[in-house]
Amino acid sequence: MDTTADLQKTPLHSLHLELGARMMGFAGYDMPIQYPLGVMKEHLHTRAEAGLFDVSHMGQILIRAKSGNVADAARALESLTPVDVMGLKDGRQRYGLFTNDQGGLEDDFMVANRGDHLYLVVNAACKQADLARIQAALSDSCEVEAQFDRGLVALQGPAAESVLASYAPQAEDMLFMDVANLEIASTPVVVSRSGYSGEDGYEISIPAEETERVARLLLDDERVQAIGLGARDSLRLEAGLCLYGNDIDQTTTPVEANLEWAIQKARRAGGDREGGFPGAEVILKQFDTGPERLRVGLQPSGKAPVRAGAELYESETGGEPIGTVTSGGFGPSAGHPVAMGYVPAALSATGTTLYAEVRGKRLELAVAALPFVKPSYKR
Repeated sequence: MDTTADLQKTPLHSLHLELGARMMGFAGYDMPIQYPLGVMKEHLHTRAEAGLFDVSHMGQILIRAKSGNVADAARALESLTPVDVMGLKDGRQRYGLFTNDQGGLEDDFMVANRGDHLYLVVNAACKQADLARIQAALSDSCEVEAQFDRGLVALQGPAAESVLASYAPQAEDMLFMDVANLEIASTPVVVSRSGYSGEDGYEISIPAEETERVARLLLDDERVQAIGLGARDSLRLEAGLCLYGNDIDQTTTPVEANLEWAIQKARRAGGDREGGFPGAEVILKQFDTGPERLRVGLQPSGKAPVRAGAELYESETGGEPIGTVTSGGFGPSAGHPVAMGYVPAALSATGTTLYAEVRGKRLELAVAALPFVKPSYKR
């Protein structure tokens, strides 16, 4: 995490301070890690009712084809990602991946078809590099517009639909991964029914100058609590969702990361638009041969959490490390420690016993099915 004095601030920075948040540098921004409620209660409140997260540090990017045809923008973007962007219908969104020539992941993102343009949300730490990548590859055929100053909040949890529908009734009709233009108290917003908590909910893109007003309106509902990055991390870990820079990076391929579901048939071998993205040869070969390692869930047998960076072993004593934990902590909803990491494919079967080295001792854990907590998306 950043410790520099010149951290950027989101449009909600003063509100976080007013609410008593403990702030910390993250991806170049001064962000709320937790509020007085505390990480555990924030996590459980999101699962029970609704939590409001400030994710304005993430990057919002618009791509418009110079031809005026969104299909041309989609075709152009497919030169950078293995995702089927052309098959995305108007008003729909999907999970995407930027790959490099070695098949590694440069970032993960969300992409939506907005009818006359594409709308992307990319990770905060990668947004400048992503913008440069897109501009370099697409500027001949597309206009690329960064909207890094816009606000972005995530309203997550079982009460999210009722809360948002009290301001924008159309929110009730949206299904998971739908995207629409709505209004909240006369403020035009772009809403997707998505999030990164494993819960039903929405991400709401808001003009910077209106972000605090909209956030306050949502927080006025007694079912909504402000939630920090600490609980966001534990929620996404229970849901088995990757954090870029921890669970996926430039050295991991989509197949190794167990993200092959994000590469649709149209882009795979034999598909209508097979390959044509960076690292296609490496990635498509792994579909046939299988990867040497895989991202898996890991459940420690005791009560002690196993954190990111812990080395994994096949036996309780001796031997060389066979893998690494990439995310780990206590799962408040699961009721036990949860983790993810990479292990050899031969040791990736659910139930396989492994050992993590923690402070000089080896703790037993088992390969576990992901997610640890069943998602509640509205499909």
